[in-house]
Amino acid sequence: MRVSATAKYLMGSSRKARLVTNAIKGKRVEEATALLRFMPQAAARDVARVLKSATSNAENNHNLSTEDLVVADAQANMGPGVVKRWRPRAQGRAFPIHKPMTHITIVVEDREA
Repeated sequence: MRVSATAKYLMGSSRKARLVTNAIKGKRVEEATALLRFMPQAAARDVARVLKSATSNAENNHNLSTEDLVVADAQANMGPGVVKRWRPRAQGRAFPIHKPMTHITIVVEDREA
């Protein structure tokens, strides 16, 4: 049985979050949680929250044990766009700052499946 959790509209680059999600694909949930705890990337905190939500969904809604869960799929997709801000520069100019959004989806499944 496959159970998923999604966090949408998170601030941060999907390219940087994808590095974190690719590192936990195929790993057991306990191993992935330990790996995320010691990753230096800021996106690791967001991915850890989504992983915790997916395991809680599996335990509460489908009566699956945490020890048997494996991260079947982890994705970090681009959000709807960017939040645009402006940075003042020399001689009255302004440079744009783009703050991208990302959607993180994690799917866990039973090891026997």
